[in-house]
Amino acid sequence: MHMRRKSLLFLFSAFLLTAVVHDEALAQKDKYRNKANDPVAELGYEKKLRWADGLFKSGSYYNAYDYYLQLLQEQPRNPYLNYQAAECAWMMRDYIPAAKYYGFVYSLAPALYPEAVYKEAQMLKMQGEYKHAIERFQKFIVDNPKTFKKLKKRAQVEIDGCNMAMKSLTDPIPANVKNLGPNVNSAYTELSPMPLGDTALLFATMKANNVQEASNENRSDYVSRFNISHKFKGLDDRDTFQWSLPFMDGKFNDAKFHVGNGCFSPGGDRFYFTRCLENEKNEMTCRIYCSTFEKAQWGAPVLLGEGINEGDFSNTQPFIAKVGKKEVLFFSSNRVLQSRGKYDIWYSVYDPRQKSYRRPQNAGKQINTEGNEASPYYDSKTNKLYFASDGWVTMGGYDIFCADGGPSRYTNLHNLGFPINTSADELYYINDPVGKPDAYVVSNRIGSIALKNPTCCDDIWRIQYEPKIYAMGKVLNQKTQQPIQEVAVKMVDENGNIKTFNSTDGQFQFSVARGHNYVLTGDKANFISTRATVSTEAIKRQDPDDTVFVTIYMDEYKIDADYIMHNVFYDFDKASLRPESAAELEKLTSLMKDNPSLQVKILSYTDSKGTDAYNKNLSQQRAQSVVDYLVRNGVERSRLSAEGMGETNPIGDNKTDEGRQQNRRTTFRIMSDVPTLRTVYDSTKPGTIGEQEKNLQQGEGEENPEPTDSDSNFGNPGSRVN
Repeated sequence: MHMRRKSLLFLFSAFLLTAVVHDEALAQKDKYRNKANDPVAELGYEKKLRWADGLFKSGSYYNAYDYYLQLLQEQPRNPYLNYQAAECAWMMRDYIPAAKYYGFVYSLAPALYPEAVYKEAQMLKMQGEYKHAIERFQKFIVDNPKTFKKLKKRAQVEIDGCNMAMKSLTDPIPANVKNLGPNVNSAYTELSPMPLGDTALLFATMKANNVQEASNENRSDYVSRFNISHKFKGLDDRDTFQWSLPFMDGKFNDAKFHVGNGCFSPGGDRFYFTRCLENEKNEMTCRIYCSTFEKAQWGAPVLLGEGINEGDFSNTQPFIAKVGKKEVLFFSSNRVLQSRGKYDIWYSVYDPRQKSYRRPQNAGKQINTEGNEASPYYDSKTNKLYFASDGWVTMGGYDIFCADGGPSRYTNLHNLGFPINTSADELYYINDPVGKPDAYVVSNRIGSIALKNPTCCDDIWRIQYEPKIYAMGKVLNQKTQQPIQEVAVKMVDENGNIKTFNSTDGQFQFSVARGHNYVLTGDKANFISTRATVSTEAIKRQDPDDTVFVTIYMDEYKIDADYIMHNVFYDFDKASLRPESAAELEKLTSLMKDNPSLQVKILSYTDSKGTDAYNKNLSQQRAQSVVDYLVRNGVERSRLSAEGMGETNPIGDNKTDEGRQQNRRTTFRIMSDVPTLRTVYDSTKPGTIGEQEKNLQQGEGEENPEPTDSDSNFGNPGSRVN
């Protein structure tokens, strides 16, 4: 009997699969290799292979991996050995070698291991190699036209996740996510953060930075236990935590069990948590307990009955909250009856008068899938349920999702997007109960404190939300005041970073970050654009969400037509520009910067006083002065030319003062428009107002999921071990 990835990566049963199952496997690492003489290393091929397979089936993936690698030195092209090395790497959450070994297996024996390319694609997705992952998922679909019906359907969901992730990376949610650091996190796993007001954090941890050997004698060294960390006082950064200490209230920590998933009732007089035990295969089973605060102390934990802890199934990750006027206990369970998949979200209504719980109900198809749903958290202030899932469309493995409603009906289910979700696993999302609207999440993303590979272990991360700020507007024809259709709208910040919105109807929307200055322009053939500006420098992190509305005007132009520049003045009988010319010259500077495809000639004219030669020379110098000004202000010289026209082409009567004043003028002429320098409207990628939200929105759950077919199990690790 193999252990499925879902059981592993989730310490579902317990808290975070990685916490116990994965870390127990890690604790077995070096059981022999740290000894001077490893007896297994001296075994022959067949015996060593049986030993490695036995370790794999017992959940000792790190040791099994070492022996598979030793065997590969003897038979490097053996498909089974490469496949098992990949399976171990997946279970260890070491995605890079896992993808490599799966890919090699498929190149060696595609007929024998047709699912290897599917698993390779999954491991590429977990690395964030989305384009490559899509190619391999598509190959799995094409190469198996008559088999793997259900797994091919899942492959398409994974492709959808890759596409969603790539869009979310380019349009991230306004938030910063940072690791809580070594005062809270260790090289093993931390999980189930529970903020206590705005001053402290309760969580579960194995709190070890060195490999622990799993044995009954030292069990207290590696079981998960509750710790608490207080925030430093008097610091500007309110998210800096002190060294964590064991949580002694109620004496909930118990060396016999892995404990975690703590939460308080809305009134604070009940504390819910889990106790978990692993079997000889490192498979975890959890039970939900409750302790009541009476007579100035916490009472002995009581195992919840009434169907909450059902049979031999695992019941874990309790969270109790007010939903309307009722107290509702949410939890995750892998019970079979009325289940939609593997681990589902369940709920039970609590009766405070009778101190009893109603029969648990499944949260339904709007929440649960054929995969796993875990770590429920309900925000009573916003009436939203947050949870982790690997069954919906995800960026990686487990992503955090949110839905409105509860406890039985939900709407507006959506993925929280990057940077809250990544290509790795995210679980245990929870908001601050008071103060600024920030949150916590547990993840094995790159940057976690790791004992072995960079994504082996889970840390608690702090989410600091930024206000959602949008620049929204329309592009109008300056003359007709009508929207310009099929126009590319560009937004550039002060560092030159550019975003583009392909507008079909002249409307556009950009997400912008605080602390920046943006310039927005339109781009369309035969049009020149004015600019709109948006500044977010004065916006603070605590400020509310906001939308800034702007309008961009565009004018049609003609090649070789002259455009008069008003209010450009020179010193008498000289080429030097007067200070009052700056405003008009800045307009031309902006025009050139905002329309980088244009090539322009500056033309300068004089009146008829003086000789033709003198006026020609003076006007040439004056036109060059304008070019030099534009170059000094950031316009490429290669796009500019100057020509002195002297007293030619008068537009006024040189016999009058008024006429001569009209003739003394400066104009610019658009000489050419270089198409390759334009941002061309792309009809294949039309922009959509609210595109970020639509990208992360999830569809409806299946009413009656198809039953699992005989090939479905091959998508899980451990499906081929002898």
